[in-house]
Amino acid sequence: MRVIDSHTGGEPTRLILSGGPDLGNGSLAERAERLSREHQDFCASVLSEPRGHDAMVGALLVPPTDPTCAAGVIYFNPVGPLGMCGHATIGTAVSLNHLGRLDLGEHRFETPVGVVGVHLQTPNQAAVENVESERYRTNVSVDVPELGQIIGDIAWGGNWFFLTSDAPAPLTLANVDVLTSSAVAVRRALVAAKITGRDGALIDHVEFVGAPMSRTGNARNFVLCPGIAYDRSPCGTGSAAKLACLAAAGDLAPGVTWIQESVIGSTYALHYRPGPTGGVIATITGSAFVTGETVLNFDHADPYRAGITTQEVQQWNIVT
Repeated sequence: MRVIDSHTGGEPTRLILSGGPDLGNGSLAERAERLSREHQDFCASVLSEPRGHDAMVGALLVPPTDPTCAAGVIYFNPVGPLGMCGHATIGTAVSLNHLGRLDLGEHRFETPVGVVGVHLQTPNQAAVENVESERYRTNVSVDVPELGQIIGDIAWGGNWFFLTSDAPAPLTLANVDVLTSSAVAVRRALVAAKITGRDGALIDHVEFVGAPMSRTGNARNFVLCPGIAYDRSPCGTGSAAKLACLAAAGDLAPGVTWIQESVIGSTYALHYRPGPTGGVIATITGSAFVTGETVLNFDHADPYRAGITTQEVQQWNIVT
């Protein structure tokens, strides 16, 4: 399997160029569902130890159904397919340019949740116009045994998020362990309380939001992704969900730049325009850098061919 690795704001992307499973025809949503159903070991085998680690996100290139799109991409983490991924879209564009397969300028990528725009501004910087984001519910209360009552918003940014300012500790690298365990507890409580996104959708991302730590930032976040890995970048879809909440509350006007910091201090610059169904169309600008190119081998005699996953990730696979 031939892959090229990159990172966007510190968050890694592994782009699969060849050797992935044949998912047949149909929409990208149908092919993503087929990936999850028929190739259950694929995601963990590509991204988990010993070939990777829990924080990695994969991007599987597939033929698009829309002829105006430069690429079709199915994003996934070690748990399974994702709807959309902002950092991986930036990483995919930069990686394809590095390989001479994508020119600077305006492009369209097809994803399982719709078509996104990609403006590759330089060899290392891209602006992604996301699918429409929305705040679904506000001031939602959930009782978390380890933390007490937590109040937050439920929003869609290409994935489902529970966003809360009730963080258990400052949003710094020194507090990653307590932030991770607390976010896992919040997610478990949401599942136990049957609090979901629209149409019963599983809320698989938890986002703690807080004040910025730089002079130029507007906010800082800590985002728990499906499984137990935290996002090193400010999380593109999570930042889009945040903008949807700000817009719905009347706290951010269209076209105004919002600088979102991650827990490691990397940043995205965002702005939005109103969406056609009452949400927002967020544009996420960030930088990515290629870190390596390699061929992954999968020996049938290898006892860890399908990857090494933690007990928490295995449990979350059962939930999802």
